[in-house]
Amino acid sequence: MANVIKLHKGLDINLQGKAREQLIKLQSKGQYALVPDDFEGVTPKVVVKEGDKVKAGEALFINKAYPEVKFASPVSGTVREVVRGERRKVLCVKVEADAQQVQVDFGKKDVAQMTGQQVIEALLEAGIFGYINQLPYAVSTNPTVQPKAIFVSALRDKPLAGDFNFEVKGQEQDFVTGIMALSKIAKTHVGLGIQPDFQSVIRQLGIDQYADLTIFDGPCPAGNVGVQVNHVDPVNKGEVVWTIGDPTVVLFIGRLFNTGKVDLRRRVALCGSEVKSPAYVDMLVGEELSTLLSNSYDADHHVRIINGNVLTGRPTTKDGFLGAHTSEITVIPEGDDADEVLGWILPRFNQFSVNRSYFSWLCGKKKYALDARIKGGERHMIMSGEYDKVLPMDIYGEYLIKAIITGDIDRQEALGIYEVSPEDFALAEFVDSSKLELQRIVREGLNILRKENA
Repeated sequence: MANVIKLHKGLDINLQGKAREQLIKLQSKGQYALVPDDFEGVTPKVVVKEGDKVKAGEALFINKAYPEVKFASPVSGTVREVVRGERRKVLCVKVEADAQQVQVDFGKKDVAQMTGQQVIEALLEAGIFGYINQLPYAVSTNPTVQPKAIFVSALRDKPLAGDFNFEVKGQEQDFVTGIMALSKIAKTHVGLGIQPDFQSVIRQLGIDQYADLTIFDGPCPAGNVGVQVNHVDPVNKGEVVWTIGDPTVVLFIGRLFNTGKVDLRRRVALCGSEVKSPAYVDMLVGEELSTLLSNSYDADHHVRIINGNVLTGRPTTKDGFLGAHTSEITVIPEGDDADEVLGWILPRFNQFSVNRSYFSWLCGKKKYALDARIKGGERHMIMSGEYDKVLPMDIYGEYLIKAIITGDIDRQEALGIYEVSPEDFALAEFVDSSKLELQRIVREGLNILRKENA
């Protein structure tokens, strides 16, 4: 029987434009790019040159700190460009796909007969080990440290998030194989939502033989893997847990062992209030977005295209590429052309407010078409308890942010910085009346702490 944890803190934001369970097909133009910034904490070293021919599954770049950690090409084709930015930082490696795809065959494997070390070596060889993250520091993990546990969140609950239950249909065996493989490495925990149909599927598959199941009943961010770690087995100084907040990574792992080939295909939700027909599409990691976004929204509108969800995603353009951990492409109004007569004096029935500043709180579970405006400038930080209302962790969020800003490392450690990741503060950033970039602050604090402890 799965353990149930009830969470009371958090916030569900109902937005217009959720994807229907309808799959649309696209004809790709064959342009792909793998972006190192999608893998937090990785310093890339490119191992291919422009003009090289690569197969799907061959490495495009490696982690300079841990050269055994490779990052595989999603397709076979020709390396067209290694795009670099300031100080020769690698921005992406572009590959033009062949008409006939060729994949490296790593050989099918019986996971039941493998050891944990053999699983790790297989993931390293195939170039998908780097998709696994870790706490502390919320970075791509390294294979030299044995984790005390592995946490997988199969619950997506951010605004307009893609439904993993819909994605996993027809791929259940790959999910089972992936969980079984992870359980060979360390004790594995799988976090689920309260959807009874998905819970029954998980039990029918027998995943509870390989992992401890925990049901999280509560508002967003109950699906954050960091929140789940905090409630099941918190991270103390000197401990390491591996985390998979993107359950599609488990499918990547399962496909590798079941087919012997790297298959980085994922089901992506095209969503947002500006999208004409929100639906799902199957894409490869790194696939160009122009095909997906052409004619999907009104080109005359000022829009914000987000590679990911509205809380943690990154702004992109039609010329961008699907992120390694992206399960949604979201299109919302930019808001820079908004002209509100009388401004704040209006009752604002169509604007969402956490603290009942607008009359919209009388409208129940109404869905909103929010834009990308911040609606205010950065101000002094006020200790108002706002963060604690949406942060369901045993952490004093406001005090931790102050410790990071002031650079007090001892205070940060005492307040639990090893347990958090930037996404855990996404909702706090949304409700913050001081308009601070909390996710950026937390990321910079974690980077400094990681450097100090290296």
